[in-house]
Amino acid sequence: MRFERIRLRNFKPYADADLDLRDGVTVIHGLNGSGKSSLLEACFFALYGARALDETLDDVVTTGEDEAEVSLRFAHAGETYQITRELRRSGDRMSTTTCTLEGPDVAVDGATDVRAFVTDLLRMDAEAFVNCAYVRQGEVNKLINATPTERQDTIDDLLQLGKLEEYRERAAQARLGVEDVRSEKQGALSKLDAQIEAKEDANLHARLNDLETELSEVDSEIERFEENEARAEETLADAEEVIEAYEETKARLDDLDDDIADLRETIRADESEREDLRDEIVEARDRIDELESDLDAAVAETGLDEVASDASASEGPLDAGDVDAEAIEDRRQALDAEEETVREELREARQRETMLSNQAEKLAERAEEFRERTDDARERADEAESTAADAEARVDEREAELDDVDDEIEALRERFDGAPVDVGEASDHRESIQEALREARERIATTQAELASARDRLEEAETLREEGKCPECGQPVEDSPHVDAIGEHEAEVETLEADLDDLREAESELEADLETAESLAEAETRLGNLREKRSLIESSIEDARETASERRAEAESLREQAAEFDDQAEEKREAAAAQSEAAEEAAERVAALEDELDAVEAARERLDRVETLHSEIDKAESEIDRLRERRESIAERNDERREYLQEKRERREELAEAVDEERIETAKENRAEAEAYLENVAEKLAELREKRDALQNDIGGVKSELSELESLREDRDRLAERVADLDSLHEEISTLESTYSSLRAELRRRNVETLERMLNETFDLVYGNDAYSRIRLDDEYELTVFQKDGTALDPEQLSGGERALFNLSLRCAIYRLLAEGIEGSAPMPPLILDEPTVFLDSGHVSRLVDLVEEMRRLGVAQILIVSHDDDLVAAADDLVTVEKDPTSNRSSVDRVADASLAAIESSADD
Repeated sequence: MRFERIRLRNFKPYADADLDLRDGVTVIHGLNGSGKSSLLEACFFALYGARALDETLDDVVTTGEDEAEVSLRFAHAGETYQITRELRRSGDRMSTTTCTLEGPDVAVDGATDVRAFVTDLLRMDAEAFVNCAYVRQGEVNKLINATPTERQDTIDDLLQLGKLEEYRERAAQARLGVEDVRSEKQGALSKLDAQIEAKEDANLHARLNDLETELSEVDSEIERFEENEARAEETLADAEEVIEAYEETKARLDDLDDDIADLRETIRADESEREDLRDEIVEARDRIDELESDLDAAVAETGLDEVASDASASEGPLDAGDVDAEAIEDRRQALDAEEETVREELREARQRETMLSNQAEKLAERAEEFRERTDDARERADEAESTAADAEARVDEREAELDDVDDEIEALRERFDGAPVDVGEASDHRESIQEALREARERIATTQAELASARDRLEEAETLREEGKCPECGQPVEDSPHVDAIGEHEAEVETLEADLDDLREAESELEADLETAESLAEAETRLGNLREKRSLIESSIEDARETASERRAEAESLREQAAEFDDQAEEKREAAAAQSEAAEEAAERVAALEDELDAVEAARERLDRVETLHSEIDKAESEIDRLRERRESIAERNDERREYLQEKRERREELAEAVDEERIETAKENRAEAEAYLENVAEKLAELREKRDALQNDIGGVKSELSELESLREDRDRLAERVADLDSLHEEISTLESTYSSLRAELRRRNVETLERMLNETFDLVYGNDAYSRIRLDDEYELTVFQKDGTALDPEQLSGGERALFNLSLRCAIYRLLAEGIEGSAPMPPLILDEPTVFLDSGHVSRLVDLVEEMRRLGVAQILIVSHDDDLVAAADDLVTVEKDPTSNRSSVDRVADASLAAIESSADD
């Protein structure tokens, strides 16, 4: 499996990147923090999605962007596949909106399905990919620092041995499950045997015969008592029929007695009501007399009696009734006409009063407005004069400040006389010195590191020379290359110390130059600020002078306006007083008209009183007529009731003569005897039927037990067969469990032998010295390093560089084992090393290069190395550089045309 092309948009520091990845060794080179590792993380993310991240989706999208895209093309087993993942922000959360995989005759959509397809295709999930082929930054010692159990689980999973353990555990669980079921079935079988034995001892068939005989006898006795019961019920029915007929006749006699009593009571009540109605008629007549007296008085108050007198002088004495509705209506119309005239005059008088009052009020308001405007104009004139004075004082202050600024500008210009740069060049000059100082300090740091390394080598050689033999192998050190090189080490230390002194002297000179440059840059910045300040002061002086002139002219104009407003206010006050007097006269007229209107309303109320009395008299007359009609109606109904009462009396006498008392008494005696017998026979029948039901239940129970016994025997046969099957299944599963365990142990042994051999080959290659003889890897993946003298060491006892190389050797050996397989090859992903030199010094880096060359020689198709170390460039077939723009903080990738030439240039720079 090989990566072919990765394309990024808004992924981490990459706004837009497109990189082809080729076979062989590709080194992705650049400074720390430039975004090298992000390229490999993008490949890993494309394959496995969010499962491949140690962070959230929000963290992988470029800062400030709301969407991102990652596209990876890779080859596997001779076929090409393309994965595309698109991310988009929704609210406060970033999520995957598109995830597709396209390949030969396959198209997969959805993040979950794509991840599952990749896992099946590569035969490894994200965790296995990391443990096998992807040595991530900071995890170079992951396997060596792991516990033996963790290391065992990791390697077993990679070698697919975890599947065998999973199968063994499944078989063990199945065996335990079968044991549980078998135990349960054996217990159920014992229980069935006990139940069958108990039922066979109960002699169920003999018991069934006895119960059926007793049931036949009970049925015969029940039949005899039921016949007697039927004859008693027939006698009871005949007696009840006679008694029921008597009861009906008796009820009809009672009903007739009730009807006769009701009729008598109704006639008496209606006669009493006729007397009450007569009294009401007398009271109504007295009420009419009182109303007619009140009507005469009301007519006299209205003056209508004079009209009535003129109209009836030739006809006889005057009566209030002679005042008819026409006279009242004529009087009402006259009052309406008078009211309309008064209301019209009142409306006009009110309008005039309101108009005059409003005019007086508005004139007074206008006078107050002019007075306020006079005060406001005078106040604004005073403010304008005060503002003008302040502006003139500000002119004097700004002119003095302008002189001070001119003096400071001149002083700053003098500082540039004889300076290495002119005004306007100080900032660039400072930056150039800062850059030179930064480069000098970097050279000092590099020289110090080289000097420390040279001193270490010198000290190690001198120690060997003093001891006379190697502390590890015990061999004499005379003529050893380490001892012979002491003179070279001393010369190298002396040269580096001299170079370091020169560099520090240059650093001091640059620091002094930087101090001067910073002083000039500050003066340049101050000079620019002062020039801007001078321009602002001049503008302020001109503004203040204009303000003073404008405000004094404004004050004079405002005082003239105040005098005009004062005259207008006096005119409005005089006009308001005149209108107020006219309004008071109009108010007096309104009051007089309102009194006239009240008098008209009082006359109308008196007419209403006359009409009301006429209406009440008419109602009283009508009530008398209604009461008379009711008395006559009640008298007619009572005559009819008396005739009906006579008919009821005659009917009662006929029914009373038809009753036979002797027959009724006989029927009552027969009913009592029949009821007593039926009560006794019911109790007897209930006892017999209860006994019959009990016998039937017992018979049913015995038959059920017989059926259950037969069923138990059938169940026992089936269960015994099931137990036998479970015994056979348990034996087969136990054999399968043992087979899985043995197979896993054998495969692990074979893998461990192969992995140990490959690990020793790799470690000998990258750590070719005489200190260590071999590495042992036991069946539990416990690692032990043996020195030449046979001393066993834990990998933790190795130095940092040795431990890192040891772990890289282990990872590469695992990769070789998976790639070659125990019996045949298997397709593997690229070998990816992310910053593998973190724990390595310069000597160990060269051995890492040897390891890379060996992996390529062994046939690893694609090796990707991310590093900022220049020494690895020489091992590259293909060199990719990553740079970050400090302005935009965005990274870009570029492929170097000739990796070997780049390695030579890198060495030359060093």
